[in-house]
Amino acid sequence: MGTETQDITVAVYAPDPITAAGLASQLGPFTVADWEKRADAGVLVFGTERLTPETVLQLRRLSTEQAKPVVLVVSQIGEAELLPAIECGVVAVLPRAATTADRLAHAVRAAATGGGILPPSLLGELLKHVERLQREVLDPMGLNTAGLTTREIDVLRLMADGMDTVEIADKLCYSERSVKHIIQGVTSRLNLRNRPHAVAYAVRAGVI
Repeated sequence: MGTETQDITVAVYAPDPITAAGLASQLGPFTVADWEKRADAGVLVFGTERLTPETVLQLRRLSTEQAKPVVLVVSQIGEAELLPAIECGVVAVLPRAATTADRLAHAVRAAATGGGILPPSLLGELLKHVERLQREVLDPMGLNTAGLTTREIDVLRLMADGMDTVEIADKLCYSERSVKHIIQGVTSRLNLRNRPHAVAYAVRAGVI
């Protein structure tokens, strides 16, 4: 684990130099890069008091600029600020008052390996939002949070079972043209490269 930790480069931002230095001092197990050299970092640690519109804009610019996972250390955050933060690449949120060196290191490792961390209260709010999104927006359109319709999921499930277009059409009582159209619609709408990529997407999304 030590070697893996040392291989993670972290860049730290805070609105004042004292906070930035304090956060950097808690990152002893990692390689810490200057903020100006954040392009070389695998994870960004972003410290702030609260998520103002200006801060969200800054995070959005970072996301557009380099698309690095962000560990957000913040004094105050609510549901209204959480969703924009996640859209801007924030994968872990740590309350500033409870951020210890161990918790910060854990969050950085999680971010570097594609994971994420949210306080229980914020996770609950996020799950409520996803539930509302499913109920009020996706269900009326016949979609789910993966962006797939029931018919598309049926086709992808049979593809995952190794069936070809003819077999899928026979199983679902569709024409071969309909099956091809469904697959083409999924791959083009979700920017997926091919059929195996579409199946892998559905598996990762947990719908098949």
